[in-house]
Amino acid sequence: MAEMGANQGSTSSELRRMLAGAAFIHSAQYESRIADYLNQGESHGSRFTTALTLKYGNNPHQQPAALCSLKEDGSMPFEVLAGTPGYINLLDAVNAWQLVSELRAALSLPAAASFKHVSPAGAALGVPLTEVEAMAFEVDPAKLSPLATAYVRARNADPLCSFGDFVALSDTVDLATAKVLKSEVSDGIVAPGYEPEALEILQKKKGGNFIVLQADPEFVPPAMERREIFGMGFVQKRNDTVFNAAEHLKTVVSAETELPKGAARDLVLGSVTIKYTQSNSVGYAKNGMMLGVGAGQQSRVDCVKLAGRKVATWWMRQHPKLLALPFKPSVKRQARVNARVRYIEGDMSESERLVWEEHFDQVPEPLTESEKQDWLAALDGVGLCSDAFFPFRDGIDHASKYGVSYVSQPGGSVGDPAVTEAADGYGMVMTHSGLRLFHH
Repeated sequence: MAEMGANQGSTSSELRRMLAGAAFIHSAQYESRIADYLNQGESHGSRFTTALTLKYGNNPHQQPAALCSLKEDGSMPFEVLAGTPGYINLLDAVNAWQLVSELRAALSLPAAASFKHVSPAGAALGVPLTEVEAMAFEVDPAKLSPLATAYVRARNADPLCSFGDFVALSDTVDLATAKVLKSEVSDGIVAPGYEPEALEILQKKKGGNFIVLQADPEFVPPAMERREIFGMGFVQKRNDTVFNAAEHLKTVVSAETELPKGAARDLVLGSVTIKYTQSNSVGYAKNGMMLGVGAGQQSRVDCVKLAGRKVATWWMRQHPKLLALPFKPSVKRQARVNARVRYIEGDMSESERLVWEEHFDQVPEPLTESEKQDWLAALDGVGLCSDAFFPFRDGIDHASKYGVSYVSQPGGSVGDPAVTEAADGYGMVMTHSGLRLFHH
């Protein structure tokens, strides 16, 4: 009516064009559904409806960009409560939310994930921290809820990579978890709900620019996934198989067969995590948390090496020398994280070392190679998960350096006998899940 009042009883050409476009989108969706039905789901009609206009895509020069709905009713898996999400933020959110939701369903524990560039830097469960872990992670366990504990674990798998992460939580965010997030450098969060005090804290983070998404746990995505790339359409059934211990850890192929409850939990955690990690991927897990994720490598043994290096760093952060580093009070949290990692790695140039030494009241004694090796040799009970079979024994040989006692992999390689023999040589328990988990 306002439009007609402003145009002498008529409407503007801009409004008519917009309404006509909306009408044709609606009729096209209707006819596409008919085509799908008549062709038994094989027509693969595209039914994208813009739900949110984005500033740009992967990069600033990729404009325009949008987030679209594929549901008949236009519904989305989450709504924006604060901030302005970007293209990559939303890719992180949708993958991370699926990950924590599946962990919650499979293990009945609060779950958290820390995502960067569409792969998890860490993922974890609400398993209580040990005294040494609490010291290494710089937290007071008495102030943490189970959900807050899950995020502290997820963030501390690889706190170097989690800097500026996108967070996913399986449960309603409580005040304790919001207080943890308040002090971390992070871009945003997705969760099924927020306690009022927690939401107030998060909406003020980053001057109101912290992204807060509320997920809909009842949202059911279409069975088929569609992707358009370079003028072509790719269609596949969504990977809706949920990894669970009863079905996917029952086939033990090693000489050692005892799989403790905690180890089974960690193998489920690791397998669900790599399901949402760019392939090839492997992950190490212990104490209800990922210790290292090796993502996106063309060689599986390189995944093992990459993730193994992260495991070693995680374990070394609990070394007495690391816990006793005499930081100046003015050194900020992330700077302490970075300084500890460089202390462990030890390969600083003279120029870098001079800057590094400024973090401390007293210059620390070096961490020697023999001290590193002795400490690493004490690590055990680690689980290793792989998104596809190990073609050779080299992955198992390398993983043995990082305390691996349990392995879950799909199996199915002609090299299975040699890989199992390697596991037996190290006294590992190995299971074949029969489920490949490539993710691209």
